[in-house]
Amino acid sequence: MADLSPIDLQKALSGADYPTDKQHLVERARQNKANEKIVSRLDGLSQDHFDGPNEVQKAVFNE
Repeated sequence: MADLSPIDLQKALSGADYPTDKQHLVERARQNKANEKIVSRLDGLSQDHFDGPNEVQKAVFNE
């Protein structure tokens, strides 16, 4: 996803507690007023459980 940067993703998930699941990531991104493209990308991930932000980044940019 070329229009989404790792920095945008980090900002969207600021304050997230790990481990967590996909739904909590989507809620956190909405609370942080993230761009709808980011929220949609998170919501569309096939993986549901994440141990940390690096795992989320890997899932977002490698799917």
